Amino acid sequence: MIRIKRLCTVGALGALTLGLAAAGARATQAPLQVRTQYGWVRGAVAHGVIAFKGIPYAAPPEGALRWAAPQPAKPWRGVRPAVKFGPDCMQRPTPGDMAPLRTRPSENCLFVNVWRPQGASRAPLPVMVWIYGGGFVDGGTSPAVYNGSAFARDGVVLVSFNYRLGNFGFFAFPALVRHGLPAGNFALMDQIAALHWVRRNIAAFGGNPRNVTIFGESAGGMSVNALLISPRARGLFQKAIIESGGGGGMLLPQRPLAGAADSAEAIGVDLARHLGVPGEGLRALAALRAVPAPRVRGRLNMATEAGDKTFAGGPVVDDRLYFGPAVDQYAKGMGARVPVMIGTNSADLGEMPEKSLKALFASFGPHAAEAREVFDPNGKRTLAQVSAEIGGARCMLEPARAIARILSARGQPVYEYRFSYVATSMRKIWTAGAPHASEIPYVFDTLRAHYGARTSVADEAVARQMHRYWVAFARTGRPDPAGEPAWPRYHARTDRLMNFTEHGPVPERDPWRQRLDLVMRERGPAPIL
Repeated sequence: MIRIKRLCTVGALGALTLGLAAAGARATQAPLQVRTQYGWVRGAVAHGVIAFKGIPYAAPPEGALRWAAPQPAKPWRGVRPAVKFGPDCMQRPTPGDMAPLRTRPSENCLFVNVWRPQGASRAPLPVMVWIYGGGFVDGGTSPAVYNGSAFARDGVVLVSFNYRLGNFGFFAFPALVRHGLPAGNFALMDQIAALHWVRRNIAAFGGNPRNVTIFGESAGGMSVNALLISPRARGLFQKAIIESGGGGGMLLPQRPLAGAADSAEAIGVDLARHLGVPGEGLRALAALRAVPAPRVRGRLNMATEAGDKTFAGGPVVDDRLYFGPAVDQYAKGMGARVPVMIGTNSADLGEMPEKSLKALFASFGPHAAEAREVFDPNGKRTLAQVSAEIGGARCMLEPARAIARILSARGQPVYEYRFSYVATSMRKIWTAGAPHASEIPYVFDTLRAHYGARTSVADEAVARQMHRYWVAFARTGRPDPAGEPAWPRYHARTDRLMNFTEHGPVPERDPWRQRLDLVMRERGPAPIL
């Protein structure tokens, strides 16, 4: 019999105890290496969070795969380092963007990123999937304000992914349409492919594929509406958050895929001519696919897209992935029946074309006098001020309320918000209220990535509160974090929302209901089923 020497000293016993404790501690940590459908990846730990960046979810959409549906990624051998963002998608970034990129854009851009808690969890964690904005011509996952660490520290697996933009994301051409090839909405195809990747792989990262919340802002919010409505995305998520996603059809051209002088196919032919490629057949398509990416991109960005005659302008009405303005489609009974959060900012995006106050109020027809009383009661406001308020109401605020009314009337849990908080450092500049996209660093609790040393204690308190509401909704479908004011479920008869103000979250009847009612009458109410 082999005798084992007894560890009889206190020091030796302590060393054994510490060794066992360390082994136990390692056992309670989530793994740094995870196996995905295409191969193993290794993430990096920082501040209690494991981040996995730059994981391919589809093959590079370049060469013969430019203007093709996303294809499976090529499997790799060994363990792929996942510690740096992959390139954001090809674009010409707009100067002054509130979410500046930190990569060099490329066509090889279909990557996904995952943040999860470092500690292991006994139960699968809720998943949130972020869809960035940028007018469908700018944007990516690399901006610092989109860091998912705060969500991970609060027990959420946060996912972000890139999708094609501009002429790479929205393009039709006779050779595609006539041969029955995918055309038009390649960006939406990417988004659905990324959600399929989440369904197949997120359990390996500790996430629950049956508890997925998609959320996005601006073009990302419009994408959330499109995904809610498209049958091809059905079942890929269980909850949705729409931040400043419009929905009334006023922000984008709403082009048909083909069959009209202003169709996406006709715009594609114009782009080919602009690039010096004659013809409309497969040979011309092959030539277009060989044009260097910077030439296809051109000068397109958010500052130039309104006047660009060779860009389809965003989602194309193809009756497969995109069916037209969200308000109209929901009113027809379309859309997944899942819990929804929806809202806008108090000084959100919008501007009217009229060149005088008289013409602007006249655009309300028989309600012109009421419009003047609502938007300029003292007769002292400027055209720019009134145009921005009416534009914001028409383009963003009223469509959000219309969607909340339609969905809630058919029994869906709906929660409406308005973000009215202005960072303390910006209050002398943003006098009209919270501008478009300014809520994002509060949702992500990444204020210092945007405001740096100008971030105040008050700003951080609002960010913590708002972030907690988003996390609570992702967990249960109800934005009800413990200790915070109760967020009322939306109903048209009460018209109550949660207003994020300088005094904290305030549940109240919409204080702007009169102006929104006026805009609704001018547009015509959508039927509520």
